[in-house]
Amino acid sequence: METFKAITSFLNDFIYTYYLIPILLMLGLWYTIKLKGGQFTHIGHAVKLITQPAEKQADGKKGLSPFKAFTISAASHIGTGNIVGVAAAIAIGGPGAVFWMWITALIGGASSFVENTLGQIFKEKNEDGTFKGGPAYYMTKALGLPKLGIIFSVIVAVVYGFMFNAMQANTIAAAFSGSFNIDVRIVGVVLIAIVAVIIFGGVRRIADVTSLLVPVMAVAYMALAIFIIIKNIALVPHMFGIIFKSAFGIQAVVGGGVGAAILNGVRRGLFSNEAGMGAVPNASATADVSHPAKQGLIQALGVYLDTILVCSATAFIIILAGEGVYADPSLEGLAITQNALSAEVGNWAQMFLTVCIFMFAFSSVIGNYYYGENNIAHLGFGKSAINVYRVLVLVMVFLGCVGDFSVVWNTGDVFMGIMALINLVVLFALGKIAVETYYDYFSQLKEGKEPVFKVSNIESLKGLEDEIECWDK
Repeated sequence: METFKAITSFLNDFIYTYYLIPILLMLGLWYTIKLKGGQFTHIGHAVKLITQPAEKQADGKKGLSPFKAFTISAASHIGTGNIVGVAAAIAIGGPGAVFWMWITALIGGASSFVENTLGQIFKEKNEDGTFKGGPAYYMTKALGLPKLGIIFSVIVAVVYGFMFNAMQANTIAAAFSGSFNIDVRIVGVVLIAIVAVIIFGGVRRIADVTSLLVPVMAVAYMALAIFIIIKNIALVPHMFGIIFKSAFGIQAVVGGGVGAAILNGVRRGLFSNEAGMGAVPNASATADVSHPAKQGLIQALGVYLDTILVCSATAFIIILAGEGVYADPSLEGLAITQNALSAEVGNWAQMFLTVCIFMFAFSSVIGNYYYGENNIAHLGFGKSAINVYRVLVLVMVFLGCVGDFSVVWNTGDVFMGIMALINLVVLFALGKIAVETYYDYFSQLKEGKEPVFKVSNIESLKGLEDEIECWDK
């Protein structure tokens, strides 16, 4: 087991340091230039778009609203990484890691726009009026590489449905066991019962639950962070000073200086907001909108909600608690955040954090599950196969509660890195379609029209008309 851990750790460092992070940053910067920074200059417009209802379909069936599709993806990537992962990044890379999380998010919003717009263009319609789509679909339809789409679908179904859900369940069980002394087996049984009720209800039930859960958990956690910031308002300028100094190696507070800050900040930012990884388009493709660029802009907003707001909230709580907390070698991950909160608001914070962890991790379980289901559907299996997949997901959730899944973290990171590399290369090949769609959208908007997508308006889609099922030609 130790040998396996060493191998996965080496692969992690190799993939992320030499390939994924450079490609991620270069691609994000490239599309930031192509979009002229539109992913963050149009944040206000994206906020307006997120409240629009689902489009009315000709057959009378109704798809999911942009907001509900957004919350499925937010449920997945706003998880324990925002609490535990941020703490680990600061402990290893220093407060400067927070700055590089922000940079990753700012330019990653462009990659997010591109992949989610492509997911919308090449989506397919389900019998119940909802939609499905994602990278496996645009790899198959736009690139004509069905085998690559199959490989991608298998990775997503296994990594998100099994590995990541086992990890999230493990965190929930550990939190309840530590805070309330509840047997992890009991936690496991209750958890799979709740998850089963939701996932066997299909995408509509998943969307209904996430649309209620995500706003509640985000607002509750942000409210506590804002209270702590106000309580320590005199220390806020010093906090930002530490972040910027540590980011550029001017003040190496902990970790290995600027290199560790960049590596851990970018890595944690990617793991948290998933920009460019190819996960989020599986959820965003479910949205029923009049133009693909709408959901592209909304999902770029999701990157900022995740990293700029929620991850930063955790980071500020930890840094304001002082170096005695985040640089303590006896503390790791969750314990760092727990100690920071206890130092600021008292011991009751541990119970509050347990509730937050449950909401964050539980929402991730059902969001991750949908990513897997969507890709099982892409593989061409019927409803029976999806039901088998659901049962296997529940088994992994229970095993995650009762077992030691520490080795799965590194394994999951390796496969996530491979998945992201595949998607980033594809985005480089197909990104011009999304960029052209972006300018088509804003051209119509400037003319005072309600933008409506037509395949014939996009020069890059010539020859691909037969592969596009859900849009007017």
